[in-house]
Amino acid sequence: MRLGKLIVFTGPSGVGKGTLLRSLLRRHPELYFSISVTTRAPRPGEVDGKHYYFVTRPQFEQMVATGELLEWAEFAGNYYGTPRRPVEQQIQQGCWVVLEIEIEGARQIRQTFPDALRIFILPPSLQELENRLRDRATDSEQAILRRLKRAEAELEAADEFDFQVVNDNLEKALARLEAALFSPAAI
Repeated sequence: MRLGKLIVFTGPSGVGKGTLLRSLLRRHPELYFSISVTTRAPRPGEVDGKHYYFVTRPQFEQMVATGELLEWAEFAGNYYGTPRRPVEQQIQQGCWVVLEIEIEGARQIRQTFPDALRIFILPPSLQELENRLRDRATDSEQAILRRLKRAEAELEAADEFDFQVVNDNLEKALARLEAALFSPAAI
């Protein structure tokens, strides 16, 4: 059996990573989506074990200390990380595992999984990114401003990734993602 593949998606908060990934996973159910663990509170409609594993800060810090996370980062005052065991098991079984993670975590993955395919999702513009964050209506004004400031710095890192996909139109962005993943050159 051949080993699976690790695929990393990152990009600024509000760029539409989640929307793109949900569409990609509907079209390609053979992909395994890794559920992250976080210390942030669930947003309305989010379910523990489906959208994230929601844990306390002490629980998360224990996971870091015992090496249970493949990568982790602090973002907007909360911790996020990828549980190691399920990812490694799926790759050993030949599955393609998809991570949706912050840029710090993506940089950690470059060190631990140098063969991972790393994809950066870009907004059409900073103004559009701001509009999306505001339309989401889940963050305070202070949090939106913090996310926008961080986005500016993150956008400078796009060239560190194997592929960059501008999320200007869902169908077009999805087609570009599929080309990056499934074209003969990518496989």
